[in-house]
Amino acid sequence: MDVHVPKLEEHDAEPAGLAPAAAAPPRGRRSVLKIALEITLIAVGVFFGLAGEQWRERGRHRELAAASLRRFRSEVETNRAAAAAVRDYHAKTFDAMQRHLAADARVRDSIPVRIQGLRPALFEHTAWDVALATQSLADIDPDLVFALSRLYNAQQAYADLTRGILQALYIKPPSENEESFLQAAAVYYGDIVLMEPRIIDMCDQLLPQIDRALGKTR
Repeated sequence: MDVHVPKLEEHDAEPAGLAPAAAAPPRGRRSVLKIALEITLIAVGVFFGLAGEQWRERGRHRELAAASLRRFRSEVETNRAAAAAVRDYHAKTFDAMQRHLAADARVRDSIPVRIQGLRPALFEHTAWDVALATQSLADIDPDLVFALSRLYNAQQAYADLTRGILQALYIKPPSENEESFLQAAAVYYGDIVLMEPRIIDMCDQLLPQIDRALGKTR
């Protein structure tokens, strides 16, 4: 009796013309690629987040600088007007004081000095105080900040002189010794008639600078 043994290798063989399937990447390699992709996406997100925050911060600084510049412009105009309003009065009064004090004592009474109060210019400094409190000066052009500082220092020196003469008047009123008062007032006027034109000139130079800086913040 004949026994037929099947040829198993013929059934197991791959059909002709079919290429073997590509091997899948190892599981460990897939995990590393996934982690690397996630890290990259997180890094990109952080980068754009920081960039957006910096952009918003720069915008906020520009707004603070623009607000400070507008306040400075208004205050510089106000202070210029205050100095201009009393400049001529101080110059005329100082001239009369000089002529009176330089004259001989026998004829001095014939050269009257008409003083209608000291009438000092009262300078505002709120814009400067606010700029210091908000630290907005750091966002303004350094040359402009330097010019503003010079102006406010000059105005402060003027205010200090005024404070000194007023304190002296309270301690020793003019009615006690008119000649002594005129000599003290002449010293005060001699300083402020020099300071007022200088302050006005500084204001005139600053206003166009502030306008240019405001144009850059828009």
